[in-house]
Amino acid sequence: MANAGIQFLFAGTIFGSAFLLFLVQPLIAKQILPWFGGSAAVWSICMVFFQVALLAGYAYSDWISRHLRMRAQALLHVALLLASLAFLPIVAGAQWKPAGAEDPAWRILGLLVGTIGLPYFLLSTTGPLVQSWVSRTPWGARVYRYFSLSNLASLLSLLSYPVLIEPRSTLMQQAIGWSWGYAGFVVLCAGTTLYMARRWNHDLPAAAASTDAPVAAPRRIDQLLWLALPALGSWLLLAVTNHITQNIAAVPFLWVLPLSLYLLTFVLCFESDRWYRRGLFVPLAAAMLALCAYQLQDGAGLKIHTALTIHVAGLFVLCMFLHGETARLRPGPAHLTRFYLMLSLGGAIGGVTVGLGAPYLLPAYYELGIGLVLAALLGALVLRARWLLWVPGVGLAACCGWLLSEQVRSDHEGLRTLGRNFYGSMHTYDVRRQDPPDYVRQFVHGSIKHGEQFLSPERRREPTTYYGATSGIGRAIEALPIGARRVGLIGLGAGTLATYGRTGDVYRFYEINPEVFDIADREFTFLRDSRARIERVLGDARLALERESAQGFDVLAVDAFSGDSVPVHLLTAQAMQVYLRHLRPDGVVAFHVTNHFLALAPVVARIAQSQGLHAVLVSDDAEDSAWLHATDWVLVARDPQVLARAPIAAAAQPIAVDPTARPWTDDYNNLLGVLK
Repeated sequence: MANAGIQFLFAGTIFGSAFLLFLVQPLIAKQILPWFGGSAAVWSICMVFFQVALLAGYAYSDWISRHLRMRAQALLHVALLLASLAFLPIVAGAQWKPAGAEDPAWRILGLLVGTIGLPYFLLSTTGPLVQSWVSRTPWGARVYRYFSLSNLASLLSLLSYPVLIEPRSTLMQQAIGWSWGYAGFVVLCAGTTLYMARRWNHDLPAAAASTDAPVAAPRRIDQLLWLALPALGSWLLLAVTNHITQNIAAVPFLWVLPLSLYLLTFVLCFESDRWYRRGLFVPLAAAMLALCAYQLQDGAGLKIHTALTIHVAGLFVLCMFLHGETARLRPGPAHLTRFYLMLSLGGAIGGVTVGLGAPYLLPAYYELGIGLVLAALLGALVLRARWLLWVPGVGLAACCGWLLSEQVRSDHEGLRTLGRNFYGSMHTYDVRRQDPPDYVRQFVHGSIKHGEQFLSPERRREPTTYYGATSGIGRAIEALPIGARRVGLIGLGAGTLATYGRTGDVYRFYEINPEVFDIADREFTFLRDSRARIERVLGDARLALERESAQGFDVLAVDAFSGDSVPVHLLTAQAMQVYLRHLRPDGVVAFHVTNHFLALAPVVARIAQSQGLHAVLVSDDAEDSAWLHATDWVLVARDPQVLARAPIAAAAQPIAVDPTARPWTDDYNNLLGVLK
């Protein structure tokens, strides 16, 4: 085979493995997202698995390239490739669905191992293993360009998912298509492996065939930086992703954006030395460190659009610095697999620390602030030989540390409780209202207020925030006929809607986060003050409703959104069918669709239209009340006369729907298409 053909074979194998490796990440995460409440934390746990599996693949590549002859490498690797075909197609089994209150993190990790474990492991071995073979060929001096090619393939894969794949195919089609692609990769990789086995020197271990000249071992400080620099890059990637997905949506698009920029920095820094320039990126990184640290303050005064731009740009610049310095330290081909192993180990350490450790070790989202401090300190270490750069680096670390302390101090002003788990950070505060003057207690989940109650006994039964009498849900409850009412509520918050409960009513709350029940009981009185009988169901509402017998709700309120974060599995045609099974013939399903970034009313209306239902929008500007917020609710009913009742009809608006738009299903949704 000609040299050009051999190089194409190597390049094609590496490109294909990296493309499939990163395509499966949003694909499998989207499959399992509905089972765990649509939480943005699902992606963090998935990222931990991906990084640890990548580390295992790199360790495997390092070990067999150093200790096995080429023929033994080939036999082992081809056997594993063939065994991995048993995992196809990559469809998560229903046995992995959570049953209730178990820790989601470990179930997600077990699910990923059982669904894509061996295929993902083998894809992750391909880059370093094939590059170790390339390093022993006549064109081995340019081996690091294959690493750049690998990251380019990963980047193209990630960008193609939200733009080309997700809007045009169902999840099942995606899984089947990926599985066929993986089968093709197995054939290509096995062919590459067997070709190398035929052409290699059978008499020497692979590691001995690389060169006869002695190669100096890398310095300890360099090996430490091989670990620390990518660890901090991975740390910042997950911390920034957590920060932005808490306020928009737990969807692949917003996972892909920071991850794509992260990969782009690898592509640029390892393609050649011309992209990373210290003179440009060191001052840029210093500026972005200070700006990102400042933006974490409550008083920063920046809109979410500006904040997103700052954090995403900051991630790119900081990763250019971290990965550019990593590329400057790359060793000769003899130490290539060890270099990749350390790089992967660093990425896994950063990912595990943020994805698994932070939710249980930190009471709030402080990992980004901590990461910025560590980035400044690591920059000072890297630039330690030049005191004109080292001293400002230490000063910048001190500045970021002070801003972090200010963030912590601000969080504790008026604070009553502070806690965090898999589902996010939860706080309660006592705040004095000026107009009208009164004290209120607020429940904040992440950075979004999820409830508020007046502390004075004469006012504590008043509905507040999104649930006033003129809101869509207030009108839907008021429109119910006289008599005992049965109301279902997906999402508890502070329990505000329990204020509408009357004697004889039943209010059944579905809440996935056990800490929310605890806070609602301990910090607020909405539930115990309600005249209705309160029922509680712990776990994902969609899964709980699928298991329960018909509840006969007069109203079912779907209000499980975390700020602007959308659990998409509650907004699909299948979800609507589940709701209808629990609804009385003249009942109403009320969707809380208030959102800064996504136009969700047409989505709900299109689903309703596809199933012969009727939907109206109730927008309430709440201008007459200082303690109510502007809201949008979509009310859905089987009978249009239900939506014509006086309290609803007075504020109901028709919803413009594109009849050609595809209704969202469990297999299909398109959040890019509903961006405002």
